[in-house]
Amino acid sequence: MATPQYTDPKVSRRKFEREVEEYRRNEVAYRSRGWILVEADFPRVLVVLCAAKLKPAAVITGVRFDYSNYDAAPPSVQLVEPFTGEPYRAAELPTTLKRQVVGPALPPGASLPPGANVPRLVGHQPLMQAYGPEDMPFLCLAGVREYHEHPAHSGDAWELHRCIGAGRLVRLLEVIDTYGVRPISGYNVELVPRIGFAQNEVPE
Repeated sequence: MATPQYTDPKVSRRKFEREVEEYRRNEVAYRSRGWILVEADFPRVLVVLCAAKLKPAAVITGVRFDYSNYDAAPPSVQLVEPFTGEPYRAAELPTTLKRQVVGPALPPGASLPPGANVPRLVGHQPLMQAYGPEDMPFLCLAGVREYHEHPAHSGDAWELHRCIGAGRLVRLLEVIDTYGVRPISGYNVELVPRIGFAQNEVPE
């Protein structure tokens, strides 16, 4: 569904073109990493992300950006089926963008003997969030429209992140690549048959 353009389209288009130009300046390097710019037609961009280091290389996901009203509003970001452009439902996601998070070392009130090593509690948090398997997931990241429109993030306004480039195209692609593509280290093939991806340690 198209987003209504309520800001001056000339301003949004100029800022959109700046994002695309920044990408194109390093397009050869991005392609070698497995980023393929498929479409860039204001206000939308479609980039396909591949695991280029696999043999054979694998197409992981498409990422669709909608820069309507940018940068009065942040861009919308969706993971989409790379060949049809259809958004994935939560149960269909090829990656949930797991990020390593470190929790509190000890429960409140707990203590350790002097000189003891403090345990490091590590968990995994998916950046792609949804309420149920049939829901459309959203990228839970500052700088993304769906994040800032979510009631749980009403205290984290876009204006707090706008000035530091949180909605920039390359920055968002770097995040998705870091947590969704780089951890993939190989193929897992089950005799069911079912094909998945082996992953390295989840990035911090």
